[in-house]
Amino acid sequence: MSNTAYLSLGSNIGERLQNLREAVLMLEKNESIEVVSVSSIYETDPVGFEEQEMFLNIAVQVRTSLSPFDLLGACQDIEQRLGRKRILRWGPRTIDLDILLFNHENIESEKLIIPHPRMEERAFVLIPLIEIAPFVKVPNKSTHLKESLELLHDKEGVRVWRHQKNGEDVFELFEN
Repeated sequence: MSNTAYLSLGSNIGERLQNLREAVLMLEKNESIEVVSVSSIYETDPVGFEEQEMFLNIAVQVRTSLSPFDLLGACQDIEQRLGRKRILRWGPRTIDLDILLFNHENIESEKLIIPHPRMEERAFVLIPLIEIAPFVKVPNKSTHLKESLELLHDKEGVRVWRHQKNGEDVFELFEN
């Protein structure tokens, strides 16, 4: 599995924790994807459409033999299987899986943009991502993501909900 990708996962409908857990398990069950690292779980205020429940968000590092477009297909399949409905932009969702980074590639197509176009504007994406990949750089930039986070004004809406246990199995995060 020669490609490294970073994903952002979020849920604010139903059993949020279970939705995240199921999504990570589905990633892991895909024979072309290996889950390498999972951040702590963060509870976050909604962004964009604010009249909705709080989100739980995590970042996940994966290794994969899939192309970026095939990984997007796998993520969308997981969203569909977990009941994601695309009704309102930035609206409530059972699960959302976004590809943030894929190797050091820049991709701009109708279906997929990598790096994710708004990731550096969103503390709910940057904080979990920096936890698992503190020295990752966005392609074509010389700065680390930590520096992007320092430039953000609004970090208030992101709170640790459950800490990841260092050195533990990635699924330990979801155990009680």
